[in-house]
Amino acid sequence: MGQRGGRQEISKKLEMALREPMKAEAKAQNNEEEAEELKAKVQTLASVFGVADLKNEAIGLYNVGHSCCLNSLLQVFFMNIHFTRILRRITVPLYAEQQKKNVPYQMLLLLEEMQCGKQKAVYPIALAYCLSAYKVKLFVQHDAAQLFLTVWNLIKRQMKKPELVEELNDLYTICIQEHLACQKCSFEEKKNSSMLTLPLPLLDSNCRMLETLKDCLQYFFHPEELTDHNMCFCDQCGRKTPFRQCMKLIHLPQTLTIHLKRFCFEKAAHIHKLSHYLPFPQDLDFNAVLTESQCQADDNEKAGWQYDLFAVVAHSGSISCGHYCAYIRSLTERKWYCFNDSEVCQVSWDDVKCTYGHSNLHWGETAYLLIYMKKHPQWPYP
Repeated sequence: MGQRGGRQEISKKLEMALREPMKAEAKAQNNEEEAEELKAKVQTLASVFGVADLKNEAIGLYNVGHSCCLNSLLQVFFMNIHFTRILRRITVPLYAEQQKKNVPYQMLLLLEEMQCGKQKAVYPIALAYCLSAYKVKLFVQHDAAQLFLTVWNLIKRQMKKPELVEELNDLYTICIQEHLACQKCSFEEKKNSSMLTLPLPLLDSNCRMLETLKDCLQYFFHPEELTDHNMCFCDQCGRKTPFRQCMKLIHLPQTLTIHLKRFCFEKAAHIHKLSHYLPFPQDLDFNAVLTESQCQADDNEKAGWQYDLFAVVAHSGSISCGHYCAYIRSLTERKWYCFNDSEVCQVSWDDVKCTYGHSNLHWGETAYLLIYMKKHPQWPYP
């Protein structure tokens, strides 16, 4: 599995693709020294693009300024060989200043260091400083769901190749259809939208605890009656009327990220952590979870709605004083590993189940992000 392996020889085609724009730049500057410098960059980039994916040991990441949240998410990104397949084909910035501020490139360099290094862990300092330029600060308690969205959007925005952006979208994006129907007339509004996570509430509208992941999914897609102060303005009726709101699932991606909303607001804007027991399965079939009325997809789409659990990002502690780690199942070995900053060890499924939560252990470790992978990927492993 791991992140360390033998270097693969870079193809001539890729080497030429990297060399040609650099030669053109050097010629434009009419500077022999610059041409030599650019030639050296090509040789350096060859080693970056030539690394092999996930062959031997797993490598940890040192905590640099409360970076446990970032470290956990990076390990989830890097252990996903569908993502690294995209990352290894990015357009590399030519200039040093551009490289320092380019998130995908800094991730690529960190991945190379993790794969080719000899130590048990590496420091993600360059990437951390790169992210700080985009207001992702060190020494701050980050929320894993929000940080995932921030990093993912930075990756997408800084990828120059349209085909890679499309692949990234296909890999992570969920598509739903929102329905709004007036209960006083025939007016109905439909709107398609996309999201990167399924943000599942753990409490129902009466503040009762939902007991399983299946309950949370069904509640998320359950129709909601908008009445009283929640009524919407109906153009056809010319006034505010009761509406029925629901969401229907259109498309699920290769890598599905589920956000268990364990942090909720109480009175006086106090944020409380929900630590209650919430089991989740290793195998998830959306066809067995959602009803026909909750889906807007054809049979071909639904045929790919079977998933295996790939990773769990777990949180321990409180909202103001917490810690993250990641449990990830190798896509090559099919074994579970715990990535706790610089410490990495093999674990069992029983260890992963300890993140289900417990009502009496408010500071205990609880699953916060669940990452599922399609059983039948749409493209082969690289």
